Amino acid sequence: MAPAPSLTLAALSIGPKSWVLLAAAFGCAVTVALAPDPALRVMAGGAGVTFAMLVLVIRGLVMVDALRLRRLERDLTQLMGHDTAPCFSTDGAGVIGFQNGAARDRFGARDGVTLISTLQDHFASPASVLYRLQSRAMNRGSAREDVVTRRGHTRLSVHRIGTTRFLWRLEEFMDRTAGGRGAETLSLPMLIANKSGVILFTNEAMRRLLGGRPKRLDRIFAEQVLRSGEEIEVAGGEGPVRAILAEVDGPGERREIYLLPVPAQAVGENSLADFEHVPVALLKFGGDGSMRVANKAARLALGLQPDESPAFHDIFEGLGRSVSDWLADIVTERVPAGAEVLRLRLNERDTFFQISLRRIVERGRPAVLAVLNDATALKTLEAQFVQSQKMQAIGQLAGGIAHDFNNLLTAISGHCDLLLLRHDRSDPEFADLVQIHQNANRAASLVGQLLAFSRKQTLKPERIDLQEVLSDLTHLLNRLVGERIRLCLTHAPNLGPIRADKRQLEQVMMNLVVNARDAMPQGGTIRIETEALSLKEELRRDRAVVPAGDYAVIRVLDTGCGIPQDRLHKIFEPFFTTKRVGEGTGLGLSTAYGIVKQSGGFIFVDSEPGLGTVFHLYFPINVVADHAADARIARKVAMRQGEGVVLLVEDEAPVRAFASRALRLRGYTVLEAECAEDALKTLEDPALDVDVFVTDVVMPGMDGPSWVRKALETRPNVRVIFVSGYAEDCLAESQSRIPNSVFLPKPFSLSDLTETVQGQLH
Repeated sequence: MAPAPSLTLAALSIGPKSWVLLAAAFGCAVTVALAPDPALRVMAGGAGVTFAMLVLVIRGLVMVDALRLRRLERDLTQLMGHDTAPCFSTDGAGVIGFQNGAARDRFGARDGVTLISTLQDHFASPASVLYRLQSRAMNRGSAREDVVTRRGHTRLSVHRIGTTRFLWRLEEFMDRTAGGRGAETLSLPMLIANKSGVILFTNEAMRRLLGGRPKRLDRIFAEQVLRSGEEIEVAGGEGPVRAILAEVDGPGERREIYLLPVPAQAVGENSLADFEHVPVALLKFGGDGSMRVANKAARLALGLQPDESPAFHDIFEGLGRSVSDWLADIVTERVPAGAEVLRLRLNERDTFFQISLRRIVERGRPAVLAVLNDATALKTLEAQFVQSQKMQAIGQLAGGIAHDFNNLLTAISGHCDLLLLRHDRSDPEFADLVQIHQNANRAASLVGQLLAFSRKQTLKPERIDLQEVLSDLTHLLNRLVGERIRLCLTHAPNLGPIRADKRQLEQVMMNLVVNARDAMPQGGTIRIETEALSLKEELRRDRAVVPAGDYAVIRVLDTGCGIPQDRLHKIFEPFFTTKRVGEGTGLGLSTAYGIVKQSGGFIFVDSEPGLGTVFHLYFPINVVADHAADARIARKVAMRQGEGVVLLVEDEAPVRAFASRALRLRGYTVLEAECAEDALKTLEDPALDVDVFVTDVVMPGMDGPSWVRKALETRPNVRVIFVSGYAEDCLAESQSRIPNSVFLPKPFSLSDLTETVQGQLH
């Protein structure tokens, strides 16, 4: 017999390593000697076998594995075969191997079928549930979970019984009241759903009502949140159906929902007798904002006719978001019942109501009860308070800006004065310096207006010439009115002087001209006229009495839109304005009225819609000489070279530099300090004699009045001059307690400073 043919690895086109891995996969140790070449020999245990023998070994292993599976199924049959719960064994891919009798009776023969496909009609998302349990069993050895099914709920458990083998057991708990014969024959429509909204069961009555078997709750109910005892709308097979809903919590997080259909009710049968005559405005709205009913008080408050039923969002506005969203939040209980102040949209007047919303249920239907209270007066006061707060904040800002600008203007105008002292009119730079000085004074006038606005002004009346004041003011007023409007100024001859606060009078004229400008958005003409008027007898007008005498009259006329007669008597009231929201403060005319009355004058208004407005200002002619002004003139004439020591305390270096140079030019000895602490340290020298303190009021650290009071304890005879960029009334109380003190407002000129110092020393 011929020897067996020799078989080499090269002939098989497989490397030695591949055979080793193949052998290891079957769990055996193999030695193969296919050729005498050592490179082609695989050593594993010392015995040499042929390839044919290797094939026989592999076949034997497969037979052993099949034998093991049969033994496993036999053991499982003995162990689980008579279990009343369905049991399965699966491999790692989920393919069913073993089934007990209960599993075959319940699901049929499932050999070679996956467990996922077997349970796909048993409960929702079987793939995710089985994968989750199998992963836990791989790590822990076993796992268990209760799932909701169409017939009740099932306790699903799994055990790992091999490297990639699993034993499954399904213990079913039937709910006879839900999915059993009793629910199926129940005449009341009912369904069962899980917590995710998947419908697990519908009885025959529910299927007839819906016209089929919907899979999710959102296909049946429009509302997202279902509440027991409330009437809801159901998407029936023949159209929407109204029904009262009842929900019962079932086992395994199931939801049992029952419906009681209700007959359609006539709209006109809403009962009003319970609150029709209640003296409180009451309304009822549906969840969609539609008005169901309103009582008599509500109809009167809102101006509604009995047959009108506007929606909630058509009646009210002003939340900053949709009012319908607020009502829907109350219906769905996303927010608790509460109250808001809303504006009425049904008329042009600003009418406000405080509206309290509360969720109610009527005949099973959710609704909202609205209680109305007129809040127009409250809202008006609130708006006035807010506006007042705004004006106060603006006033504080204006005061701070004015203070800083006054420091700058003091340095600018002061150093300009120093330059003017070194130039005569023939110098080329003299005219430029004069322009700088004049514009600095104009800027100071504007800053003065800011200060007048930012404080509760105390009048400082003086004898003034109206022609001069109005002429100087014309340049500023032309800037205010703009290019579309022409400003005309007409002076009467022989107009006598009046006694008033010059800056406050300028403020009055500015307010009146600005109002006239705003009344002519398309352009026009504003006329300012003066007249010398002599009243032989008293003039009675607008509940005011103008005594007989000589008056200077100022008239401000415009050709604007005019003021309606029903508003004419309110224009001088604080916060009243005919302008739209955000365009006027309502303070301009009331401020003008107060200033004129404080000055001993009178103000009247004539207006016709479409024709324009005329303001009349009456000021009594002042024939008494102004002795204070004469004294100031006399002091100016008596100016001479100064003598004495001045302690100058100023934190602004440019202002301090100008003031010290100005005083030294007049012959004074000047000691400088940049803060109160440095000033007190300078005064510690007892041999130092100081005649005048010139100090800023507001400084970092200790303020002016505080350090002056401390210094006067040891130097009681020293005179004091307070300077500040703020208004004088911020110092009035402190200054009154400091003897021999005067106030010099910023910006001050060289002559103002030296004149004030000389006045304190003589």
